[in-house]
Amino acid sequence: AVLEEAPPSHSARKLLNNNQSRDSPLPVGGPLLLEVSVEVCRKVGGIYTVLRTKVPSTMRNWEHRYALIGVYDPKTADFEFEKLKPSKLSEKALVQLREKYGINVRYGRWLVKGYPRVFLIDVDSMRHKVDEWRHDLMPNWGNPNDLEVNDALIFGYQAALLIKAIAETQPRRQFIAHFHEWNSAVGLIVARKWNLRVATVFTTHATLIGRYLCAGHIDMYRNLLSFDGEKEAASRGIYHRHWIEREAAHRAHVFSTVSDITAMEAQQLLGQKVDVVLPNGLAIQTVDALHEFQQKHQEAKEKLHKFVRGHFYGHFDFDLDKTLYLFTAGRREFTNKGVDLFLEALARLNAMLKSDNSDITIVAFIIMPGKVSTYNVETLQGQSVMRSLQHTSEAITNEIGQRMLETLARGEMPDPKTFLSDTNIVELKHRLLYIQRRSTLPPICTHNVVNDADDEILCALRRLQLFNTKNDRVKVVYHPEFVSATSPVLPFEYPEFVRACHLGVFPSYYEPWGYTPAECAVMGVPSITSNLAGFGLFMEKLKDDPSKHGIYIADRVSKTWEQTAAQISHIMYRFTQLTRRERIELRNRTERLSPLLDWTALSKHYFAARSLALERFASAKLQPSGSYENLTDLDDRF
Repeated sequence: AVLEEAPPSHSARKLLNNNQSRDSPLPVGGPLLLEVSVEVCRKVGGIYTVLRTKVPSTMRNWEHRYALIGVYDPKTADFEFEKLKPSKLSEKALVQLREKYGINVRYGRWLVKGYPRVFLIDVDSMRHKVDEWRHDLMPNWGNPNDLEVNDALIFGYQAALLIKAIAETQPRRQFIAHFHEWNSAVGLIVARKWNLRVATVFTTHATLIGRYLCAGHIDMYRNLLSFDGEKEAASRGIYHRHWIEREAAHRAHVFSTVSDITAMEAQQLLGQKVDVVLPNGLAIQTVDALHEFQQKHQEAKEKLHKFVRGHFYGHFDFDLDKTLYLFTAGRREFTNKGVDLFLEALARLNAMLKSDNSDITIVAFIIMPGKVSTYNVETLQGQSVMRSLQHTSEAITNEIGQRMLETLARGEMPDPKTFLSDTNIVELKHRLLYIQRRSTLPPICTHNVVNDADDEILCALRRLQLFNTKNDRVKVVYHPEFVSATSPVLPFEYPEFVRACHLGVFPSYYEPWGYTPAECAVMGVPSITSNLAGFGLFMEKLKDDPSKHGIYIADRVSKTWEQTAAQISHIMYRFTQLTRRERIELRNRTERLSPLLDWTALSKHYFAARSLALERFASAKLQPSGSYENLTDLDDRF
């Protein structure tokens, strides 16, 4: 019963049906849209990806009537933000804020595709107002000594004052303000408290209580109906944060979240039914032709082969043509992200393949940031050995080619026995003896981990005895940093690394959406997700059998942890039995899911939410006379 779908409201359904392919500009004189988040021009978490990738689609709809409000952070603004002279509409508001309140707001453009206008608020400049604003919003409440709450109060009040100033410059105009997450939601609460002339949308991407419950290894979903959000927040010392989130959900004209499962969670823990579900999308620029798409995979895979040859030197006795690359990646949440299940399933897969005397090798990557000092010596040495071997091989190859050319030029047939000179043979034997003298196993981790005895991933690998021995058919590489093109070990941009792999594994327990399997899909990489992840449920609604399209959904609802581990290990085992042609066909079917995940298709949900907010705002408040479609004399840009 807990996992029944939370349908959108009747009004939202009607708006969705009326805007199935809304991807054209609004009429001149239409409403202005402001989107508010602390992650504008400032990467903190996943909301940055949502906002950044959604910009081109939003700009197509709203054009110059769209702007974002965020926090000015000098560490990121230098390369995310371009300061510009304000437009006529914006300048009036900014002058008013500066002269009347002393609030400093920087105006410019976000340096992402779509190039939207942004207002970045200097939170530190008004930190002296935090006690006054806390008392205004939460009278008789003490100071929570919570920096994030204080920052949310300061940013929220300044955002509300900015929206107020902008709205006052256009008294006949309709405005929509869309707030993301609790840390921007004070602006919404204050806007409603002041009765500002603005329609509001609030999106929670994951409830605070949900995150805390699942981080505490509590089986939240099976016990969801027994939790009281107020009590849970108080017991965990986050009542102020929870109050802001709950108040915004109740006060917004439209309350939304990113998936059906988070909608159910929000209804129970925040006491408010979700009006519209807003699935997360991606900005898919081009669709490669099939041969180009496969070529990118081959090129990236060859680059990963080079790493594997070096990492496993001295133990490199497996065929790369019969090697499959699996991976998981994301924030460091061992159980929430299902890393515990992934590692358990790998150990079971290892046993299956050894029992079969299989010649298939799996190299499984765990890309998850942790506390590290440096790369360990063994990892760096492996890559150094490989570079040395490559240099020696290329030099000898060039010598052989030169000798063959000279022999042929003399009109003689080259003798294969003389291809290698004595010097070449000595040099090759020297390299070979160095490799054969390796006495240690290939490292399971690429870095020196701080307090490695307490690292959950390393502890699990040791318990499961995944040590990269020659007998193991499953090899593991734990890389406790995100991949980077400047890395001396894994020099990949993340999309390139994903393309190099054959299967992504993300059997999350708590995952309101899940960008990692979605990113795999648009690059044609099959993946394992779960029916407790928003993405997994989304795909189940779209496809009768997602596995035929390379989306395998692990059951974390009706199965026990042990049963799910067994299910995942069998999914991976069946994947290893596919032929190369079958894997190529599956990759092609997976990549064809891309249009379903593009913002061009998914922006209709945002349009429905904002249209519903305007509709509810109009019914609750008398509007100026006349239709906004005909207000062509107004300033039409931020």
